[in-house]
Amino acid sequence: MPDSAPDSTAGSAGAERFRPLLFSIAYGMTGSVGDAEDIVQDAYLGLTRAQQSGTRVTDPKAYLTTAVTRLGINHLRSARVRRETYVGDWLPEPVVVPPGPAEHAELSDALSMAFLVLLEALSPVERAVFMLREVFGYAYPDVARLIGKSEVNCRQIFARARQRISAAPATPAMSRAVGEELARRFFAAAAGGDLDALLGLLAPDVVLFGDGGGKTQVVGHPLAGRDRVARLLAGLFRRGRTLGVVLRPAWVNARPGGVLYDAEDRVIAVFELAVADGAVQTIRSVVNPDKLGHLGPVSDLARVSGVM
Repeated sequence: MPDSAPDSTAGSAGAERFRPLLFSIAYGMTGSVGDAEDIVQDAYLGLTRAQQSGTRVTDPKAYLTTAVTRLGINHLRSARVRRETYVGDWLPEPVVVPPGPAEHAELSDALSMAFLVLLEALSPVERAVFMLREVFGYAYPDVARLIGKSEVNCRQIFARARQRISAAPATPAMSRAVGEELARRFFAAAAGGDLDALLGLLAPDVVLFGDGGGKTQVVGHPLAGRDRVARLLAGLFRRGRTLGVVLRPAWVNARPGGVLYDAEDRVIAVFELAVADGAVQTIRSVVNPDKLGHLGPVSDLARVSGVM
């Protein structure tokens, strides 16, 4: 934070190397790609203005991380009413990483959709403390500095937050190669209408969630059970084939998944798969067109037909 003479990396060019970390923190706070990018940009602008006004910044990483954390808390406070009135199941905006290098390839692998949904139960400050400590491994003195509270208070906040979401099952980590191969077989079975293969890749108690945000037709509530989910997916993909719809595998929120496109290469939906023991345990589908625009042009099918 502001202090004595800056080091040689304090300028905006040197500080750019912190962008992946800053994005992960901001995205973990907001669940929105666009809002996270705006918050990160505001933090960099704040650093630039501070330096231009003569403020000496010895630790640009600490300055930027503090700014992003506090901007994220303020954003959550202002967005709480919108979240409480959200229509249907809320899922975060998907972070999609295609094969090869990508801008957000370093997104923390802890920031799955399931984890971000759990964080919605926490207050803005609880969310910040829990994420900084649990996901990014910050020590309590650093969390206290970033949040602007005492170390004792941060320990209490973390314990309270952990207790509130302690019942959440953890998704075992897996290599990207293993996850992508299972996703490839899963989506190939769905696209090809191979119901037996699809059933073999779904866990018996698989659950499917859909987020349409009231903008498109989705399943009205989480759909549970291997037979029901398999038949729904087979029917959706069968209908999609008649419309020229294609699915391209991708890495979604550090999990295997895919992006559904229409015949004009516009985005319809994004799928994230939670996989364990060689089977798909949970499917999350984002169809809300307001959450897909950062991926490219959005299909009209995302607005009217209801892919999920």
